[in-house]
Amino acid sequence: MRREQVQDSWDRIDEWLRENAPRTFATLGPPAGEEETAAAEEELGVTFPPDLVASLLRHDGAPECAEAFRFSTHDRLLSVSEIVGDTRSPRGTDEDLDEEEAEDYWIDAYPKSGSYGVTADGLTIDCRRGQGSHGAIGRFFDESGTDFGRADSLGAYLAEPADQLESGRDGGAVTFDGRLVREWSRPLGPDWGSADDPLPRPDGQLPELDLSCSPIDVLPVGLLHELEELGALLALLPRAQVAEAARRQLRRVTAETGLDKYPEVGSVLDALDRGEAPPSPEQADPPALRLRSVIAQADTHRDPPADGPRRGWCTGAGARPTGPCARA
Repeated sequence: MRREQVQDSWDRIDEWLRENAPRTFATLGPPAGEEETAAAEEELGVTFPPDLVASLLRHDGAPECAEAFRFSTHDRLLSVSEIVGDTRSPRGTDEDLDEEEAEDYWIDAYPKSGSYGVTADGLTIDCRRGQGSHGAIGRFFDESGTDFGRADSLGAYLAEPADQLESGRDGGAVTFDGRLVREWSRPLGPDWGSADDPLPRPDGQLPELDLSCSPIDVLPVGLLHELEELGALLALLPRAQVAEAARRQLRRVTAETGLDKYPEVGSVLDALDRGEAPPSPEQADPPALRLRSVIAQADTHRDPPADGPRRGWCTGAGARPTGPCARA
């Protein structure tokens, strides 16, 4: 039954990628050889669960490249040879741990099946025979060890990306230039603040905004998560077209973070929609005061950038408009 679930999930994933992200689909490897898979089991001293074997016989991983197929955790699918190499790396790191601690951190029967790449983190699969958790999917973190509970089998785990892809943007799957790009999707947390909150006094204890940009500033191309072609596209597109895309994205970000509920923010967005260039803001202007108060609230509620696209981070980014964003 699990083998059928693996094949069904890969059928759905392959079909979606072939139609919507052909560059990413092309990175999925051909089937692994049965002899190669058996040799890997012997070398690691484990027996792979049937669904892992079925997956390898469908796709023998994906190479390390920007276009590679990755799960929503941004783990890349490993090939048979990479499973052997990545599984052998953590061995010996549990020598100073007792049996219970070692089982929580790492044991030899937890081969890696997916790699985050930047660190030793990645997906693991429980290959302990006779255990109720045999075949369960977990994730190894080099700082804290192995955490199971992701799925009870690889077949069930593969069904998740299949569902996400078929849900499109709602599932966090977007495409660019023929490749799959996964959006970080995290909840916003408590809905603190109200649209009716009065503006603070300009002389209140609020963080200052960096509003030093000018309409002639060059658009800075920051971290694009290996989307170099997007940077090239921005450099070649007409300025007005980039400004329009930035305006739409600004509207979307403020809606997703709840910033658009504040009338001071909404008035600026409405002006941009009408094609009007808002005046250069001052620290005591209503929009600037609202953004400063939101940043202060974010600091109080411990709303850092690492927690995802929260209001504090978006306000901090939005407070420094440059290039076409400032000219929109």
